[in-house]
Amino acid sequence: FQTCPGRVITKLLCSGEKEVDLAVQSAKAAFKIWSQMSGMERSRVMLEAARIIREQREEIATLETINNGKSILEARVDIDISWQCLEYYAGLAGSLAGEHIQLPGGSFGYTRREPLGVCVGIGAWNYPFQIACWKSGPALACGNAMVFKPSPFTPLSVVRLAEIFTEAGVPKGLFNVVQGGAATGQFLCHHPDVAKISFTGSVPTGIKIMEMAAKGIKPVTLELGGKSPLIIFSDCALENAVNGALMANFLTQGEVCCNGTRVFVERKILDVFTKEVVKRTQNIKIGDPLLEDTRMGALINRPHLDRVQGFIKQAKEQGAQVLCGGDLYVPDDPKLKNGYYMRPCVLGNCTDDMTCVKEEIFGPVMSILPFDTEEEVVERANNTKFGLAGGVFTRDIQKAHRVMAALKAGMCFINNYNVSPVELPFGGYKSSGFGRENGRAAIEYYSQLKTVCVEMGDVESVF
Repeated sequence: FQTCPGRVITKLLCSGEKEVDLAVQSAKAAFKIWSQMSGMERSRVMLEAARIIREQREEIATLETINNGKSILEARVDIDISWQCLEYYAGLAGSLAGEHIQLPGGSFGYTRREPLGVCVGIGAWNYPFQIACWKSGPALACGNAMVFKPSPFTPLSVVRLAEIFTEAGVPKGLFNVVQGGAATGQFLCHHPDVAKISFTGSVPTGIKIMEMAAKGIKPVTLELGGKSPLIIFSDCALENAVNGALMANFLTQGEVCCNGTRVFVERKILDVFTKEVVKRTQNIKIGDPLLEDTRMGALINRPHLDRVQGFIKQAKEQGAQVLCGGDLYVPDDPKLKNGYYMRPCVLGNCTDDMTCVKEEIFGPVMSILPFDTEEEVVERANNTKFGLAGGVFTRDIQKAHRVMAALKAGMCFINNYNVSPVELPFGGYKSSGFGRENGRAAIEYYSQLKTVCVEMGDVESVF
């Protein structure tokens, strides 16, 4: 397991079938206690966990930067979103309820919103701590237990989250962490005492998880990949649109599933927009992610860096023009010479049929594509197997809402990008998955409804 300079800092053992079973059984025992607590009781414990995270923000953010390679500036935002998530679901925990339905003759029915049991969370390596909170927040608020498996590339910070939950007062084993790769994930998905699986990651892995879950008829939430469109109209506020394009492409070294990597620019402003984007991209400070002025750290590992470089090479072969970046970067600090750094890349002269425009690169690579009409760009924006996100920059608010209604994507932005408040549901259409993280919507995916019908008179028999 490596940090951004390519140095091994620790080694962890993968959890085998025995360890996975121990974790599930431990969570199952804790579930019996937690699920019988009132929503308000659960709320108080979750608020305490949020308080600890908030107070230890700097320590956890530093750990996350070492864990992932993103800048300390971004890591702090991730930790803030994490404690806000737990606070939000703590607030909902005490309000979870069913409904009463009046029936003829004084009879009535009611529904109960009940927890599922032991839920599995499988996280990605781009937002390790935040994703764990996004999954555990609604799960615990609904009364469930969770066994969480972080990516083997980022195993550290989720362990700290487990410690924080324990410090806050959850029953022992309520939030368990197992380490490992695909084999560990398979043991979790196949375990008979697992009630639900929530996965964040790639489409191919999501398909495999869905297949495994189907054998046990287990509900799944899948938050998968994307190749999202960002549409820049000529009537936009140009500086704001440039800022949005940078935010939509270069956060966490471009390793963000909902990034707007297909940047469609109305031809009238193509040259001026492109010139400004290139200028701003060239000024992004790359280097030690623990330094305050660093804006881009290292990619997650060597194979992934090589993969991103391969996409850029292929783009050039297919006729795209590298307007800036795309090459490897070696920081001046000798301690960082073996890090997985590259300069953020802007590609011009792109067409819709290029691999760099069709496939998810998951790195700091922006593709700029010109368009002429609203109807044209909406059709092109939707011409993808993905449907995670989409964005539009325009001063015409009617056009903005019209385009948003036409985009086949689950998370859309108007005059901003990559803003994901915990109050709003997050998730995709098409191959980008289904189910939702965050917002009240997530409660639906971590609970189940029981209907009770009460007869106040004698039963009328047809026999």
